[in-house]
Amino acid sequence: MDAGIEWLVDAELCAPELLGDLLALQRVCNQIVHDLQLKVIGEPSWHQFPGPGGVTGMLLLTESHLTCHTYPEHGLATFNLYCCRERPLWPWQAALGELLGARRVTVRSVVRGANLPAATIEQVTQ
Repeated sequence: MDAGIEWLVDAELCAPELLGDLLALQRVCNQIVHDLQLKVIGEPSWHQFPGPGGVTGMLLLTESHLTCHTYPEHGLATFNLYCCRERPLWPWQAALGELLGARRVTVRSVVRGANLPAATIEQVTQ
């Protein structure tokens, strides 16, 4: 059984001021949802940590979920997108470079489901 695909994305060397900007992270997630024609269930959940802290967000989708966590002090943003039905590959590298200033993006994808090989594809840009 094919239960979908999960993308694990690390965006490194990002602009720290954007990683602490709740609106910037909401724009990124909204762009992903729009471009991949995903459907959000209910209200997204967001938390902005105090001071120089980052942002955590979760969107529940009819297709599964999209989450993000940012670490401004390390220039790092992480994303997890799990879709239970086939979706095209989103241009993570180009989009996160443009929206967050990421200079290195690692994308791993895992096919989910019983009796499937644990294939992982990595794409790294610098």
